[in-house]
Amino acid sequence: MNIKIGTRGSKLALWQAYHVKDELLKNNITSEIIIIETKGDKILDVALSKIGSKGVFTEELEQKLLSQDIDIAVHSAKDVQSHLPPMLEISAYTKREMANDVLVSFDSKFELTNDSSCIVGSSSTRRVAFLKKYYPNITIVDMRGNLQTRFEKLKSGTCQAMLLAFAGVHRMDLDAYIVAHLPLQTFIPPVGQGSVAIQNAIGLDIDKKNAIKRALNDTITEQCLVAERSFLYTIHGGCSIPTFAHACFVDGYISIHGGIISLDGSKIVEHTLTSTNPLEVGQMLANYILQNGGKEILDDILINK
Repeated sequence: MNIKIGTRGSKLALWQAYHVKDELLKNNITSEIIIIETKGDKILDVALSKIGSKGVFTEELEQKLLSQDIDIAVHSAKDVQSHLPPMLEISAYTKREMANDVLVSFDSKFELTNDSSCIVGSSSTRRVAFLKKYYPNITIVDMRGNLQTRFEKLKSGTCQAMLLAFAGVHRMDLDAYIVAHLPLQTFIPPVGQGSVAIQNAIGLDIDKKNAIKRALNDTITEQCLVAERSFLYTIHGGCSIPTFAHACFVDGYISIHGGIISLDGSKIVEHTLTSTNPLEVGQMLANYILQNGGKEILDDILINK
């Protein structure tokens, strides 16, 4: 059995693809890696929220799945839109890294302070909104590009520090530049952060599909991400909408905390629910958020896009 793995060409995406390749090989499954450029890789001078909220880093790979040029596509789970195209599915989630955001800087003594002289970079609407909530006086600059490009911008003085996902920084061996791990209770991560999602066509050979799931899927991570993605699906979130959700598995129950924050950080609606049914608890949380002020925040964001 040989699996054709589709991936973006950035160093982080290739790390993920080779990680998948190695895990498949441990299960006596050979594979080949096929690099595919996406819209998000080509357009680097426009904020993600302005490009469009759906499929920025996945659309081209999904087309290759449907045309059977590749068997699986390897994505950062946080990049996979909640409404999948017809005939596609996610068959596995790798074990999740720490889901936290981190603050990185070349200045090991840098600290976030609510001061106008503090310049922080981020291309995430969610991170920007949380920065505006907790540090309304700082200067925020957009930092598009892959991880290496962002670090070059940081080095050149575009900003003093950046907010990034711990998982990406860690996988690229850049931990030495982490100056703070931001608390999950305040900078709540986006859906899926820290895990790698394996996507395939529903019609993929069943033996391949089963072998891929056995080799790559982490059951606990899967249940948590099913809950988070159910939340995102129900609330109709995307990369231009600052929603957030993080689920964990405790004593046989899924506990999920999530919500939505306004772009300027002035309004936030959040809540926590617990259940044994991951799909159901995500839906319930989203409906609670929408019915308790979240819809007004969402409508305001959509009107002003």
